[in-house]
Amino acid sequence: MNDKQFTIGVLTSGGDAPGMNPCIRAVVRAAAVKSTEVIGVMNGFEGLVKGEFRTLGARNVGGIIQRGGTILHTRRSERFLEKHFQREAIRSMNSAGIDGLIIIGGEGSLKGAHALAEQGIKVIGLPCSIDNDIWGTDIAIGVDTAMNTIADAVDKLRDTASSHERAFLVETMGRGSGYLAVLAGIVCGAEMILIPEITVTVQEVARAVDEAYRRGKTHAIIVVAEGANVKISELAAALDEMDVGFSTRITILGHIQRGGSPTAYDRMLASRLGVKAVEAILAGESDVMVGLHGSDLVLVPLAEVIAKTRPVRPEYIDMARTLAR
Repeated sequence: MNDKQFTIGVLTSGGDAPGMNPCIRAVVRAAAVKSTEVIGVMNGFEGLVKGEFRTLGARNVGGIIQRGGTILHTRRSERFLEKHFQREAIRSMNSAGIDGLIIIGGEGSLKGAHALAEQGIKVIGLPCSIDNDIWGTDIAIGVDTAMNTIADAVDKLRDTASSHERAFLVETMGRGSGYLAVLAGIVCGAEMILIPEITVTVQEVARAVDEAYRRGKTHAIIVVAEGANVKISELAAALDEMDVGFSTRITILGHIQRGGSPTAYDRMLASRLGVKAVEAILAGESDVMVGLHGSDLVLVPLAEVIAKTRPVRPEYIDMARTLAR
């Protein structure tokens, strides 16, 4: 393969996550060392279909390593699931002279990557999701920053909770995965954690809060993933009616978890994945995701990645229960 003739397209897709910009930067600069042109695809798969491209050089990605979000912007594209629009995207790529794609995103983005690979496009996927539910990697880009954002918020809430002897119900992201909620509960010392993977009753939550009050605690923190079977508003109303000792307050962290400057860990992870992706695609690899196993980077077939979901480790759930005493 002649590196000078190969052009890489890079796009960010799905929900944004801290670390996307450092990853874009790594792809562009690693490619520059190989005398390889990089074309940025604006607005995810939608931009790929519409041909929204911009050439990226080393100077174009200067000063973005500390920025949250993505300079390429991102969209969710339901229509890209249709073969017709995949063909339109391939046509746009060919017109722009893009020979292969590096796609940064979550589960849906990696499904799109696999669909293109099945049609002969060279594609490398990079895991980026604060839910950390992507199979084939120990951790995804954005997880560490999101966790630190949650921890900072809960630490501040604990101050006011203790001052007023309140129970705070804190909702984290996690519509289908409880990873963020479980780890946030552990590192923030929550009394209870509600996640999609485990069904709980209002009575069980009330018992945990009441027991915390009886043991002399000055506050209670309940972390609730947005996909939990008990909704946070209903839970707060029920706890107030049941008189569990503490008055309750709700804090929904929402999209604050997606923003902010990426942590040092996320910057390093994103940089490693980006460089490896360039090396892999120039070596002729395709239809794989670059994942982190231990301290090593590995190539995992996209067909395997999209067929499974990374579960919350049971020992984390047990640890959360043990430490909530």
